[in-house]
Amino acid sequence: MWNVVEDDLESIAIGAGILGTGGGGNPYIGMLRAKQLIRENGPVKVLSPDELDESDYIVCVGGIGAPTVGIEKVRDNQSYYALKAIEDFTGKKASAIISNEIGGSNSVEPLIPASLAGLPVVDADGMGRAFPEVQMKTFFVYGIPAYPMAVCDEKGNTALITEALDGKWVERMARAVTIQMGAVACYALAPMTAHQIQTTAVLNTLSLAKELGEAVRVARTANEDPIEALMNVQSGKVLFQGKIIDLDRQTTAGFAKGQVVIEGMGEYESNKLTVEFQNENLVARLNSEIICIVPDLICIVDTERGEPITTELLRYGFRVTVLGFPAPELWKTPEGLATAGPSAFGYDVEYADLELT
Repeated sequence: MWNVVEDDLESIAIGAGILGTGGGGNPYIGMLRAKQLIRENGPVKVLSPDELDESDYIVCVGGIGAPTVGIEKVRDNQSYYALKAIEDFTGKKASAIISNEIGGSNSVEPLIPASLAGLPVVDADGMGRAFPEVQMKTFFVYGIPAYPMAVCDEKGNTALITEALDGKWVERMARAVTIQMGAVACYALAPMTAHQIQTTAVLNTLSLAKELGEAVRVARTANEDPIEALMNVQSGKVLFQGKIIDLDRQTTAGFAKGQVVIEGMGEYESNKLTVEFQNENLVARLNSEIICIVPDLICIVDTERGEPITTELLRYGFRVTVLGFPAPELWKTPEGLATAGPSAFGYDVEYADLELT
């Protein structure tokens, strides 16, 4: 058990922005929202998954929508209202909260309702990265229903999805509601047990985000290389370094979709890397060859500062480093790849493990 205090939030935001592979909502905005509540209500307790009691009920909360809209239409306390809606519908009070994904602002989203309700958050999430669609959670891959689900906006509207054929149908209905709510909303899902969390979640990811962010901050203070500092915390590799020379990004159907082209610098000179994204970075092509693909993590950071650059903040001229990290093992099973592997995003290629050597 540990407590999230104000100073931790910057580290968590940096680390979650990196793990978020470009998505999950703007981490800086999420940090500011959480910081305000922690100032008002005090630190938020974080529980290790093995500290959960068998009688606990854990509610998953998160944001849904297009990141490009999220920097203009900032979330309020919708996740708290969604939590209350699920509690009212199920008749079960939450004893802890868990993040839907350890990416961007969604990594700190549980701190909002946790602070307002006086609840702890669990050091785990449903992805170990970020993905663009609701059904792409390890919870659902391994047998937990994706409903009931409450979707709330900042105006006070609440929509309840009480039953669906599967997680994909929950995504379709929730996405349609979110578009009508202005392309940004928050949601909460039915309570899960401690055993379900311990066996289907990606564990200890909030503390990993904090550790990654702390490594970047320490390296900056010491005028050391933040990229090297990151690699010392999480096993991965540098895929590419260069300058953004082209960007095609559109907000459509509740997603930010497109691609970014990076021209190589230094040892990568005379090469180009193209990263395609749907909220999150999905595939990296060195010239025309795929070198990293979903569900492995493709992360774009500022070369000098190690700051994560989410899809909505990509700009021409940025000097960036593209990092690759292996996906959590729960995504590498046949069930995991069927839900969030290349074919789930329309790529007719076989998944191959990221080569770290």
